[in-house]
Amino acid sequence: MASSLTKDSVRPETPGTDKTFFGHPRGLATLFMTEMWERFSYYGMKALLTVYLLSGGPGAGKGSMGGGLAMDVATTTVIVSVYSAMVYLLAMPGGWLGDRVWGPRKTVAIAAITIMCGHLVLALPGGQAPFFAGLALVAAGSGLLKANISTMVGHLYNGPDDPRRDGGFTIFYMGINMGAFFAPLVIGTVGQEVNWHLGFGLAAVGMGIGLASFLLGTRHLNPVSNVVPKPLSTEERTSWLRKGLGWLLAAVVFYGVVGGTGHFTMNWAMIPLTIIGLVIPAGVLLRIKRDKELSSVEQSKMTGYIWFFVAAAVFWMIYDQGASTVQAFGEGKAANAMFGFDFPSSWYQSVNALFIMALAPVFAFVWVWLNRKGKEPSTIVKFSMGLVLIGVSFFFFLIPLGMAANGTAVSPMWLVGIYFIQTVGELCLSPVGLSVTTKMAPAKYASQMMGVWFLAVTAGDSITSLLSNPAIAGVDLGGTGAVFGEALLAALAGFAVWMYRRKVKSLMGDVN
Repeated sequence: MASSLTKDSVRPETPGTDKTFFGHPRGLATLFMTEMWERFSYYGMKALLTVYLLSGGPGAGKGSMGGGLAMDVATTTVIVSVYSAMVYLLAMPGGWLGDRVWGPRKTVAIAAITIMCGHLVLALPGGQAPFFAGLALVAAGSGLLKANISTMVGHLYNGPDDPRRDGGFTIFYMGINMGAFFAPLVIGTVGQEVNWHLGFGLAAVGMGIGLASFLLGTRHLNPVSNVVPKPLSTEERTSWLRKGLGWLLAAVVFYGVVGGTGHFTMNWAMIPLTIIGLVIPAGVLLRIKRDKELSSVEQSKMTGYIWFFVAAAVFWMIYDQGASTVQAFGEGKAANAMFGFDFPSSWYQSVNALFIMALAPVFAFVWVWLNRKGKEPSTIVKFSMGLVLIGVSFFFFLIPLGMAANGTAVSPMWLVGIYFIQTVGELCLSPVGLSVTTKMAPAKYASQMMGVWFLAVTAGDSITSLLSNPAIAGVDLGGTGAVFGEALLAALAGFAVWMYRRKVKSLMGDVN
């Protein structure tokens, strides 16, 4: 029985077959297809998100199809930012459910069903109610799936020293970017040019194909992925259930009173979620940092890690505006035509994935080549490069902003340039951030620290929401002043990380 298996008693080879997938365990094909189609559904919906919210409103393009929610750019940015923040925030409880309740395999199946249902609800007409309900389901499902499917990729190999392991994850991540590249071209086109809800329905079809691929291919997965690593005891299960029901009842009563008295507005949901997105990352870091069981070396590494976390939050705050602030600019102020060919603005969301697939192998080669010459930049320097580049992307953004100030529709190549610079910055910072997280994690929190890294995205997106929300700061993030301020902040943060690199290096101990 699956529950009687342990990680040490299960063969790491592909169960039941000698077939391989590009020299890797056959189960990698199953997980590759599942992740590719899940990302197809996720990025397809995300490509429509900003333009659907703007459609019919003051931020929509002149030729924009109606039928959307007709919101302004500020409200759209708040919604997109909170949604992105919740996806990454929910990766932590998603990982916990996989470790303590269902096991990775069952959690991924539940996640895929939840995501598919979310897209189906988004496909329903009816305005804001089905839209927000569907968005919540997709966010919850994505959080459940994110950590657990990567865990199952690791299960296919014979521990961290298996020479095929890094290559397997590289192939897996190519699936992510393939899905992200094709989704806006298909779902975005159908949604913008034919019918919004048909586009959301196509995202559900994509997730349905991913779910079918997963269920049909589970026999190729390592049986250990069906094991609950550390199941809850009866007492713990009762305690968690009691607490969960208590918080749910409190929320139902509170929002029932607010709604019943006619005071409910969207901000009654958005502002608490924004605050949660800031408080939880800070609380998690503080809890780990203050843990008295950590050794002095681990305490020092956590202090150093906080530098990386804050820097990453600044990076993602700007980077994720590629799907909100920059996308809104592309929808309302770019020509969206090249060589006589018109295209929907949702296609801009394919650019980053295209650049990732083209440039990631180049970066991998360059880092190895520099390493052989003894000139590879340190982790700290790569981080500072990423921050400076994300700042440069917004300095570059100022040019088309100025050109469009008099109503001129700018060339789409300006947006392509922004996404190109941001992708180069991402390739400097993101892979290094994942690596340094695993290297600097205290032994006690080794399995939790990857979730902590994702919380940097949550914090960055929550700051964006906080700034854009008219009820809080009300900053026009698409305005010249805000774009310049964010660009300057990122560049100064990158410079500060570089200036204090020796101090941070001393805190990192033996981590390079």
